[in-house]
Amino acid sequence: MSAAGDAPAAAANAQGAAPAPPPAVQATAAAVVRGLEVPDGLAAPPFDVQRNLTVPPGFGIRLWARVAGARFMALAPNGDVLVSVPGAGKIVLLRERAGGGEPQSFDYATGMRNPHDMVFHRIGETTYLYVAESNRVTRSVYRGDETSRGEVQTVVDGLPDDSTPELQGRYGHQLKNIALSPDHKLYVSVASACNACAEDTQSDPVRGAIYEYSAEGRDRRLYARGLRNAEGLDFFPGTGILWVAVNNRDEVRVPLDIDVDGDRNSDLGEIVPAWVDENPPEPFTAVRDGGNYGWPFCNPVPNAAMAQLDVLADFELNRDGQALNCAGVDRASKGIRAHSAPLGFSFLHANPVPAAYRKGAAVALHGCWNCSQLAAGYKVVYFPFDDSGNAGAEIDLVTGFVSDAAARRVWGRPVDVIADARGNLLISDDYAGAIYQLYPRP
Repeated sequence: MSAAGDAPAAAANAQGAAPAPPPAVQATAAAVVRGLEVPDGLAAPPFDVQRNLTVPPGFGIRLWARVAGARFMALAPNGDVLVSVPGAGKIVLLRERAGGGEPQSFDYATGMRNPHDMVFHRIGETTYLYVAESNRVTRSVYRGDETSRGEVQTVVDGLPDDSTPELQGRYGHQLKNIALSPDHKLYVSVASACNACAEDTQSDPVRGAIYEYSAEGRDRRLYARGLRNAEGLDFFPGTGILWVAVNNRDEVRVPLDIDVDGDRNSDLGEIVPAWVDENPPEPFTAVRDGGNYGWPFCNPVPNAAMAQLDVLADFELNRDGQALNCAGVDRASKGIRAHSAPLGFSFLHANPVPAAYRKGAAVALHGCWNCSQLAAGYKVVYFPFDDSGNAGAEIDLVTGFVSDAAARRVWGRPVDVIADARGNLLISDDYAGAIYQLYPRP
């Protein structure tokens, strides 16, 4: 691990212009451009014109359903698909029709406070649906083929959101994400209330952290911290190893005495677009019990492999290294290009997806809002994993949501990706209000 003064060699030795940050490593893979298949009944904007997406060979892609504000998804034991709509305070249930076509849609649960992540989890003979709202986590007993949610039990209450007095209505990352482990522990991500601030590290609960509870919501303990906004949470199949996809911070100042913009002057402490565009990477990482991943005091930096990322002390909050010793923080297993905004992800090992994708994770990248060019995110990617649980190089699965990068025009922003019961991948999009189906085809 790099101490605050141990920058990557190229940057540490730079006396003139800084070298360009290493690009995110991506494996090259064959791809084909497919016209998005749109049923006549779903052809409202932005699908009133032809949309093309780039997908792997052997796949097609269709617009499967329209759900305004669609965020996270969960596959029910009977094959139904739940879609959270935080802005409307509800969960929508989508059920395939026997003859195909647009699925049936039901308001499965309403009157909720910003519902977001959902997990089905079996304990003994009972299957529960856990739902993360912005201020609590609830569960209900799942009854097969139900189209409305049953009696709700609050298991974790009083989570911070924009109603928390100390936050005074300001909490940009109040949506909650959850996971349940094979040994029935509940994990709750409590995201930051800021871009980068020390206050979140001193709050109760700590923000920018993950907490562990019993399945009933008891025995709270801090599991890991320094994770600014862990959106996707999932356990590596067959293990108790938690992985997360993290939205990292924005507007990071240059932490080194180097010339980034080529004007022959040091950019130490400055906000320079060339640095901000590539720093800090978004962690996609296994999480260690008791781990500290650095935020907001230590920022990861990209390397050629985008793996086991070194860190540098944050110029604003940890310039002298006294707030946190960056030599001791945990390294991210993998990095995704800065500002890609990873949200939902799913391990695909136990799903009937094509064999080439059964040993890895699919990750939805929502896309950058403040990079100088729309070059980060706006796609779905895949990380192959080996049998030891190590992630390989990132591979594009679905791209093409940016219609005009120069004009900063996009027509879609992926949020979550899950496998359905038939081996297709479903992708939610809160910008277009859509659920896409990436399906195998001859």
